[in-house]
Amino acid sequence: MNEEGLEKIHIDLPNHWVVGGESMWAEPLGNDLFQIENVPFYAYGLNFKDIVRATSDSEELKPEIRELIKPSGRRTFRICFKSQVSREQQEVILESFFEHHVSYERADDIYVALDMKPEGDYQAVFDKLESYQEQYFIGFETCEARVEGSFDDVPEDDEDIMEA
Repeated sequence: MNEEGLEKIHIDLPNHWVVGGESMWAEPLGNDLFQIENVPFYAYGLNFKDIVRATSDSEELKPEIRELIKPSGRRTFRICFKSQVSREQQEVILESFFEHHVSYERADDIYVALDMKPEGDYQAVFDKLESYQEQYFIGFETCEARVEGSFDDVPEDDEDIMEA
């Protein structure tokens, strides 16, 4: 996606289990405000169409997301298909969410981010994801904030504390 008028913004994710950061397409709204224009694949607590404040520490760097200003009301889920699931089976599974106002973006052949519009049924989508997981088709996660005031995952040292 490289649509005219969009800019890349960035979020550092030093505690994330896969990546150290993520860049997203965003529409500049002025006054350091941006509307996210793709489904986040790694950040927590951010969704498609959210409005964020992002500033850059220098002109050479992408603006860094500092805070969520206005949530869009959308919800993000991420799924990873098991290796035995064919592309055709994946499409059937993904299309089964359309009735709940869900669309998706692919990161690659097995990793997909789902975007649910505000009018979607969160519990129905969650239940369907759990059912597919129980059938060993997918693994999934919800993307609510893991740490208050952060878009990152829980630091490794804190995971043991949270499980105790």
